Amino acid sequence: MKKDILYRFFEGTASLEEEQQIREWMETSPENKSLFFKERKLFDAMTLLATDDLAVKRQIHSGRFLREMLKIASVILLTLTAGYFFTQYRQSYKEIAMQTIHVPSGQRVNLTLPDGTNVWLNARTTLKYPVTFSAKERLMELDGEAYFEVTENKEKPFIVKTSKGAVEVLGTDFNVESYTWKNDFETTLMRGSVKVTSAANEEKTVTLTPDNKAILRDGEFVVERVDDYTTYRWIEGLICFKNESFTSIMKDFEKYYGVTIKVKNRKIQQYHYTGKFRHTDGIDYALRVLQKDIYFTYSRDDENQIIYIE
Repeated sequence: MKKDILYRFFEGTASLEEEQQIREWMETSPENKSLFFKERKLFDAMTLLATDDLAVKRQIHSGRFLREMLKIASVILLTLTAGYFFTQYRQSYKEIAMQTIHVPSGQRVNLTLPDGTNVWLNARTTLKYPVTFSAKERLMELDGEAYFEVTENKEKPFIVKTSKGAVEVLGTDFNVESYTWKNDFETTLMRGSVKVTSAANEEKTVTLTPDNKAILRDGEFVVERVDDYTTYRWIEGLICFKNESFTSIMKDFEKYYGVTIKVKNRKIQQYHYTGKFRHTDGIDYALRVLQKDIYFTYSRDDENQIIYIE
């Protein structure tokens, strides 16, 4: 498989024919599938390294630049035990050096923080954290969705701040979703204990126990039981939904693929679906599968990144 086709696929700019070609190539042998994921890891590392450098972005397809970035990405992947890492330094005598990681649409990133905490970042997510945590706390800023497996340290609380609320833990597994472009804020606890605080009013807090989630609605926290964790399999590269409305699924597609979806066909909004897709399947493949269950058509405005459902 030509690497330029693979890289267009990773960027989300491959044609439908190229997407189909890649899927067929992957299914041909285990070796091809292994090579696909190896190239994807390298591409993700290069993308993260080049996120804030426009000049670098413009050169990303040049052969010389690609070879050099592959070398750098390989070193990063080995050093961080297959984690993905992008470092953005802005340091002075009075400033703490910060690292910023941004995940593009249709991608996800796995990395290890300085304290050993394992983190998965979902598509269109930005995470900022210090090169070295302070002696009192492990503080970071999140815009998007992340899954944390926190290394326990009773002397240093682990705090994730978002625009809508903060989550504080000592050692636990939890998922946080808080995109600035969405009104939703949700924290789901898998293991341990977390304290969730509203950004608008610090007096509004809730402490979660495992298998529960806190949702911010109209300025108040609502705690709900979690019986099904399939929706959190995004860390495996899957978009899962169980008895979800067509509108809700389209909202997920907007998040993962960085597009705006306008549903003009009101009839299909009443239908609910159960199923899953791989991130790498692409939105066109997912829509074609959904079309098998109910009739609708769609068109794309690629210039403005809009999909119309009719």
